[in-house]
Amino acid sequence: MSDPSRVRMTGPLTAFADGFAAELRKQGYRPNAAANQLQLLAHLSRWLASKRLDATAISTPVLTEFLDARRAQGYRLWLSRKALAPLVGYLRAVGVAVATEPAVLGPGEALLARYHKYLLDMRGLAGTTACGYVYMVRPFVKNRVANDELDWTDLRPEHLNRFVLAASRGPSRGSAKLAVTALRSLLIYLHMEGLIAQRLDTAVPSVAGWSLAGLPRALEPCDVERLMAACDRRTGSGCRNFAILMLLARLGLRAGEVRKLNLDDIDWRTGELVVRGKGRHLERLPLPADVGEALAAYLQTGRPDTAQGRTVFVRTRAPHRALSSTGVTDVVVAAASRAGLTNVGAHQLRHTLATQMVRSGVALPGVAQVLRHRRLMTTAIYAKVDREGLRLLARAWPGGAA
Repeated sequence: MSDPSRVRMTGPLTAFADGFAAELRKQGYRPNAAANQLQLLAHLSRWLASKRLDATAISTPVLTEFLDARRAQGYRLWLSRKALAPLVGYLRAVGVAVATEPAVLGPGEALLARYHKYLLDMRGLAGTTACGYVYMVRPFVKNRVANDELDWTDLRPEHLNRFVLAASRGPSRGSAKLAVTALRSLLIYLHMEGLIAQRLDTAVPSVAGWSLAGLPRALEPCDVERLMAACDRRTGSGCRNFAILMLLARLGLRAGEVRKLNLDDIDWRTGELVVRGKGRHLERLPLPADVGEALAAYLQTGRPDTAQGRTVFVRTRAPHRALSSTGVTDVVVAAASRAGLTNVGAHQLRHTLATQMVRSGVALPGVAQVLRHRRLMTTAIYAKVDREGLRLLARAWPGGAA
């Protein structure tokens, strides 16, 4: 069924159907998606009536029982708590208090929750960074749980070594280094809380790695053009994706910086863009004409009128909330797939911009300024992609050319 108005309602939730339908329209749900949500409301209403319950009886256990009943009746869709989230959110908004059971955290998760709060409040880390630290040390903390209790009494350097060794088998050297940083931070926190008697952060071994050892992975200019051409700008999603790719490729923004871009950050009069960078730094960048045109096209024809908040880039499916950093990367990956390119991520476009600048003769300080690097050494790795400069440094092979 694709017509929300044709969903038949009976039971105690009938009075909420029209308001819920209006809210779904307001949030940008398409007719078929709205009809699915209303059918779920209708089924819940009938089920409540069969149990002789009213709307005020809705709680976490009641919703769990309802979903179990749907499975037993052979339903294959809308079987999770996530599926009920729009309805539950609406009922709360109109004053129907949907009772929830307080989450009961195990000892490991309870400690990680306190550690996360410490990272935010005491260390001043950004939310994504704090979540990354917690994610990295979760296996270490879980390994210390015994008999439903955390036990730090016999924590020794060999336990730290085993954790670092396991982390070093991960996807990259960067992830292993992050695991080491997170573990050291956790050990400092444990000592501050009196959970371990001595500071053990200095006992955590470092991950082998040498500065400037890698080589930036850049795309060729023709591949960047293929990536851009993979966006169908006749559609709203294509306009959005093209604007995202332009910001990544022309300005070298990070995925997180694209995600944080706000409507108020674009100064159309002066042709400037405010970027929320690493370390909560705010910087103003010139807005090139082609990037501005891509943004304007998206804002005029692609960004939904039902978009929530002031974030520039939002999801194409309702509810139209802000796009996440992962969502920005997914845009690049999907475009690369359509263009026949493999192993392309959002950060690779930043490398591509820097590489093209170096090969065009821009000095490293100029590249550092565009990429907004705080230290010139961070930019020094791009000296490796200066082919002409490297040829000047190469010495003749003894005995003549080979």
